[in-house]
Amino acid sequence: MSRKLAIVALMLTLAYGSPAQHCLIPMDFSQTDHLKAYGIAYWSLQRGVNVEWLLNYRGGSFLMPVFPGLEEECRVRGVKYEIISATQVNEIYATIEQENMERVLLEKAPKVAVYTPPNKQPWDDAVTLALTYAEIPYETVYDEEVLSGKLSQYDWLHLHHEDFTGQYGKFYSAYRNAPWYLEEVRVNEEMAAKLGFPNVPELKKAVARAIRQYVLNGGFLFAMCSATDALDIALAAEGVDIVDTPFDGDPPDPDYQQKLDFSKTLAFQNFKLYTDPFLYEFSDIDTPPSFAARVRDPETDYFTLFEFSAKYDPVPTMLTQNHVGVVKGFMGQTTMFNRDKIKPSVVIMGEVEGTNEVKYIHGNAGKGTFTFYGGHDPEDYTHAVGDPPTQLELHKNSPGYRLILNNILFPAARKKKLKT
Repeated sequence: MSRKLAIVALMLTLAYGSPAQHCLIPMDFSQTDHLKAYGIAYWSLQRGVNVEWLLNYRGGSFLMPVFPGLEEECRVRGVKYEIISATQVNEIYATIEQENMERVLLEKAPKVAVYTPPNKQPWDDAVTLALTYAEIPYETVYDEEVLSGKLSQYDWLHLHHEDFTGQYGKFYSAYRNAPWYLEEVRVNEEMAAKLGFPNVPELKKAVARAIRQYVLNGGFLFAMCSATDALDIALAAEGVDIVDTPFDGDPPDPDYQQKLDFSKTLAFQNFKLYTDPFLYEFSDIDTPPSFAARVRDPETDYFTLFEFSAKYDPVPTMLTQNHVGVVKGFMGQTTMFNRDKIKPSVVIMGEVEGTNEVKYIHGNAGKGTFTFYGGHDPEDYTHAVGDPPTQLELHKNSPGYRLILNNILFPAARKKKLKT
């Protein structure tokens, strides 16, 4: 029997290396490429290898057993790693036990979907840039797939900068004669007719309700910029005409504001809509409003991440893992969220201290969760229509992009009972 055990041990050693060996991927300032490090964690999960996420330990490091191909993959992707012994692992565990840290087991590579239109738009999406750079696979869906129930196939859904109110992003004033805008109108009107809706606003509101149901059923939703407030506006406006003549052929309901139902929204309440088609703004959720000049200098514009108890609040702790506590700000059509419009049940994870401006929020709805992140591109302060995409190889250690990638790994821990 002892000989058989020895043979088994030898075979395991040949296949996986010493059983005492672990790979630590540090996520502090020593990491050469923070963004691709997330891709290594995902790649390991794809191969059936569980990964421990060490919350608040060296910036939220990853720990996994050494297995064939891991070191080579780290080297190819330019990710710093450390091979450590069982003794060193136990020392890390002891530190985690004593400090505001926690170990979270990641068990499954989440299946990722991005809600994005089939036609090319003249702006880029930070999440798809992050996924591509980190080498994390994703599939795309749009209105037809959403309304046919396809979202149930995915663990995690990101909303591209979509306008769920059916007002084409409120770009009417500046771009209504631009070829890309006219193409946007054509594609969406054809889709509305194909799916049996009287107009695009009604189509988009139906899509918003399907996305909300996806969350209630247990899905993980992530959105940035205008997709955040536009989604909740569409949910609150079920059965209410809130758009002006250029978008559906008639003016909005004169009592639209009083008819909004905030019980149907995910994150926001008591907001006031702006229905003027010439005004580049949806509501007073966004602060400062898009039509107002931003006061702060881009060089001094930062927001602060909240520090949570890793042992008692592991979910927001996961979502705020970073190597810095203060992150460079960035604008978008929806730049920040007005604190006064956020529901009390929503967890605030990032804010501009001393103001009513909130950058990063998270909440539960039914069996699922949603996370909203204000702004368009963490490494392009005023990304405008037609600007070239951000080259992430120039921003390998971006704290703002790390917040996006935290969310992609978050569903991998869903089999573990976590406190929120």
